[in-house]
Amino acid sequence: MWSNIDMELVKVSELKARLSAYLARVRRGETVTVCDRQTPIAKLIPFDDDPGGIEVREPIDAGPLPPPPRIALRKRIDVLSLLLADRDHR
Repeated sequence: MWSNIDMELVKVSELKARLSAYLARVRRGETVTVCDRQTPIAKLIPFDDDPGGIEVREPIDAGPLPPPPRIALRKRIDVLSLLLADRDHR
């Protein structure tokens, strides 16, 4: 199952032992799926310089962001004392 002819699935231990051979297969255009026990965890695919139609555009200037909504607190909170109290407990 793990060492079939096209080497689509490979255990982590087998990949570690024969990394150069698997990388050579990937270099030739094959894809290798790496499995931890029987669970696929990674896929080795040939590197592609062509982004495949992805276009990077400049951001749209929508102007400044609106101010965040104000939140009315039920009581006054001293953030500094809360921070110092939290640090004392560590």
